[in-house]
Amino acid sequence: QVQLVESGGGLVQAGGSLRLSCAASGGTFSGYPMGWFRQAPGKEREFVAGIGWGGGITPYPDSVKARFTISRDNARNTVNLQMNSLKPEDTAVYYCARGTRLGSAKTDLLAYHYWGQGTQVTVSS
Repeated sequence: QVQLVESGGGLVQAGGSLRLSCAASGGTFSGYPMGWFRQAPGKEREFVAGIGWGGGITPYPDSVKARFTISRDNARNTVNLQMNSLKPEDTAVYYCARGTRLGSAKTDLLAYHYWGQGTQVTVSS
């Protein structure tokens, strides 16, 4: 059974950085696209970053462009999200998700079939 476990969330001041990690187990990792999403209270879950099975990066949304960087380590079955210059509006629960085998890392959350439990990121002003 596929399991995704996020870590690295926490409380940080505006302008600070955090690095989220997602460890995958229970299935093949290298052939699957991975994505990061976030959900703030009262808002819909939104796409933050995606990386294809071959390492191709899906264009970042404007809200995080030039601040967030996604990467993957197929040897360690992990996908990471480096978040710099954090803003209070980045406060949310962050989720990693696995997409369709050999597919691209889409921005639509319906394209992802396995999800982690989420990790809270809180950015204070």
